[in-house]
Amino acid sequence: MKTPTQTQMTSEAAAVPAARKLPQAFKIVYSAFVAVLVPVYWHNYGPTNFIYFCDVALLLTLVGIWRESALLVSMCCVGILLPQIFWLVDFLFHFIGISLTGLTGYMFRPGIPLFARGLSLFHGWLPLVLIWLVGRLGYDQRAFKAWGILATMLVLVSYLFLPGLGTVQANPNTPVNVDYVYGFSDKEPQHWMNQNLYVAVYLAALWGIVFFPTHALLRKIVRPAAA
Repeated sequence: MKTPTQTQMTSEAAAVPAARKLPQAFKIVYSAFVAVLVPVYWHNYGPTNFIYFCDVALLLTLVGIWRESALLVSMCCVGILLPQIFWLVDFLFHFIGISLTGLTGYMFRPGIPLFARGLSLFHGWLPLVLIWLVGRLGYDQRAFKAWGILATMLVLVSYLFLPGLGTVQANPNTPVNVDYVYGFSDKEPQHWMNQNLYVAVYLAALWGIVFFPTHALLRKIVRPAAA
């Protein structure tokens, strides 16, 4: 039987919150950035812009850092680590005058305010933040399946319900090829294959060539998240 002193010590220990794994200052700075970005993006691009993988990951990461959720930050890492590296490479090539895919062409479009384009540089630093986060919180192996399902839903919503390429928008900066369901160009759809087949192949490539290799690498080099 526990003595009163032992019972009191146990109760006091249970009342002490777990030590934070992420600095409070980091959480505040990240939150402030998102608080600025969301209204600027909404004004310049419209709400459908937030269906892009990168924007979903930015917002999920916000929740993840406040909850210190290994699952949420692991999902974002699986989903955007490789695509954002590709975005950064495309941006750097475009910066020196070489267009690889047109993926980052909007970053050089004068019709988009410079401040809004500047905020989009988060594509370059968010992958580094996510790597740091999984290093602190651990990698949750459920992330591969969870992000894959979420990404599939986002692709289907973008393809089935959002305006396609060639649609005239009231706001010329409203995205018309969200999550690149028509290919990487915002000017014309891909011509490699039937469009419905393309979306199916695109999803298979995301699962097999983008998400799974990232998952396998993280599972190998990052400690598992605590249960």
